[in-house]
Amino acid sequence: MIKAIKNKDQGETKEMSFFDHLEELRWHLIRSIGAIFIIGIAVFSLKGFVFNDIIFAPMYETFPTYTFFQNILPDFKPPTFELTTVEFGESFFVHIKVAFWLSLVIAFPYVFYEFWKFIKPGLYEKEKKAARGTVFVCSSLFLLGVLFGYFIITPFGITWLGNYTVGPKAINSPTLSSYVSYLTMFTIPTGFVFELPIVIYFLARIGLIDAPFLRKYRKHAFILILVLSALITPPDVLTQFLIGIPVFILYELSIFVAGRTYKKHNPE
Repeated sequence: MIKAIKNKDQGETKEMSFFDHLEELRWHLIRSIGAIFIIGIAVFSLKGFVFNDIIFAPMYETFPTYTFFQNILPDFKPPTFELTTVEFGESFFVHIKVAFWLSLVIAFPYVFYEFWKFIKPGLYEKEKKAARGTVFVCSSLFLLGVLFGYFIITPFGITWLGNYTVGPKAINSPTLSSYVSYLTMFTIPTGFVFELPIVIYFLARIGLIDAPFLRKYRKHAFILILVLSALITPPDVLTQFLIGIPVFILYELSIFVAGRTYKKHNPE
């Protein structure tokens, strides 16, 4: 990708060299990492709120998801268990990990904005207009996916995994590190899965995919979605469908997006 920069004094346009690109990319990365670092410090300093009201919240019966499903699933409640720390310094390193992932989620809109600022000058004017609102849409979809993973997948995952046992000798006593790792797995990947319509839009823009293709392989996509749901969720059918159905809806939305994109750029 070659960008052009305009000299305001002379009204000229010149191409940036490869090293100019690297220099500009470096500053975008520095600003992005700086934002994550600053937010991470803030998150790290709010240890009580972050762990009690966010990280450990899905372990409590008062969590909104359990309350909402109480009339439909009377037995749907979190198992009673205590988190343990078996390694020296585990709490400290988990605290750092939580601060990093939370700061990444919070800073995602800004990080994506910096990424967009880097690639935008290399687009044609028509492409810039077509991609208007990309930062807002991508950020919204990502945050929506993370919230879906937190409020829907996480409670069902904790309930299923926490209650699963292979016998009376095997008592569930998960470590703090494993709990945070599963919580991360239930939320961050879901945020990226929710970016599916945006990915389909750009693939349709460059002609690699179209609506008829997506319709033709709809059944295959449904099976693939169920398989992916099984990979990022516990082996519980209900939980798999809870994530599979929204992703399939996103797939159907992607067919609509691909169709609109094709018609707009290939008028009859």
